Amino acid sequence: MAMDAPAQIQHHLIRISAFLRQGEVARAAEIVNGLHPADIANVLESLPRDDRSRLWDAVNPDLDGDVLLYVNDEVRTGLIRHMDNAELVAATEGLDTDDLADILPDLPESVISELLQSLEEQDRNRLEAVLQYPEDTAGGMMNFDTTTVRPDVTLDVVLRYLRRRGQLPDMTDSLFVVDRNDKFLGVLPLTALLTRNPMLTVEEVYSRTVRGISADLPANEVAQVFERRDLVSAAVIDHDQKLVGRITIDDVVDVIREEAGNSIMRLAGMNDEDDMFAPVVRSSRKRAIWLGVNLLTALLASWVIGLFELTIEKVVALAVLMPIVASMGGIAGSQTLTLMIRGMALGQVTQANAMSLLMKEVKVGVLNGLLWAAVIGLVSYWRFDNGMIGVIIALAILCNLIVAAVAGATIPLTLKRFGVDPALAGGVALTTITDVVGFFVFLGLGAMFLL
Repeated sequence: MAMDAPAQIQHHLIRISAFLRQGEVARAAEIVNGLHPADIANVLESLPRDDRSRLWDAVNPDLDGDVLLYVNDEVRTGLIRHMDNAELVAATEGLDTDDLADILPDLPESVISELLQSLEEQDRNRLEAVLQYPEDTAGGMMNFDTTTVRPDVTLDVVLRYLRRRGQLPDMTDSLFVVDRNDKFLGVLPLTALLTRNPMLTVEEVYSRTVRGISADLPANEVAQVFERRDLVSAAVIDHDQKLVGRITIDDVVDVIREEAGNSIMRLAGMNDEDDMFAPVVRSSRKRAIWLGVNLLTALLASWVIGLFELTIEKVVALAVLMPIVASMGGIAGSQTLTLMIRGMALGQVTQANAMSLLMKEVKVGVLNGLLWAAVIGLVSYWRFDNGMIGVIIALAILCNLIVAAVAGATIPLTLKRFGVDPALAGGVALTTITDVVGFFVFLGLGAMFLL
């Protein structure tokens, strides 16, 4: 039975690791050099640093540039450090301008200078055009493989022009229509070019409703545009509506993959570009800050519990039931928090609808609170044969689920307003609120009615 792609990569990784342990670098290189550059990058990222260095030295030099494009930033920096200037210049020769712009910041100054001198003037100007935009914008993602036509020519003229060219850039589904000043007007789909009367002019056929993407648009919003419009490629325009480049779906897939990976890593205070085999001290230093933040929030919850130490000593049942209150609030809040962060990432949550969404989540919190308060209250009454304990935990659960809904809905908006990434700090803030409120309400009611 044929293996799927991930299984094949895992199989290759196991064999490569085994050969490297046995000192058979040549056999490991034979396998890795038969892989796609993206798969080679995956293998390199999955190897310990010593094995990675040995295998990198054995990778076919013709693949070096493409592999450097696919590895994450931290691994790329390490690989570049092991290459001399001549190897780096050779590796970057032939790369597209947008790809070269991705690698350039990681290269030594001497290599950058030599590389810029080796470029033709047109390519150097294109590189400078890409570098003026941040990497995570449409301008930073774009390439210059555009095919343009004027609106006043016939489709027959366009067809003869394309035949003379002999080929089209990869993933070309439309030609870009521009005026004499390169102002973007719309697109001419290849389907229309091939199926309409060749005597018609481009003016009569092209689509004016397809808008260009601003070069300043953030990369995650570019991905949303591609998703909403089902695009394969799109024109990139400047402030004057002039065509400056294009973005293709393969670049957008990279953005989506990186965003997905970053969302998961940010929840732990980490970065998708981190090397998982980074030195121990560096990894420990990065994570220590996050652990310290969590410790402070845990100490706050512990302090609240300490306020009711005498109550817990006299009513041991409260200590048994405390984790339930905190856990239920945390889970309920996480559901709302996740919904909000996703909606904000997709541009579906704004100031205009935030209040409506908050009220909806509060109603969900009330409904679920009533349901699970009744269930947990009855179970607690049965377990401890004490009706008051059942009532107290039911009230605490109801209160904490409502608070969790409010916190889960408002924390992301508040953090974003202050320029803090909700995916990074939202979970910590939410856990602190639900733990502190849950313990305070539960133990406070216990102190009032059970002593």
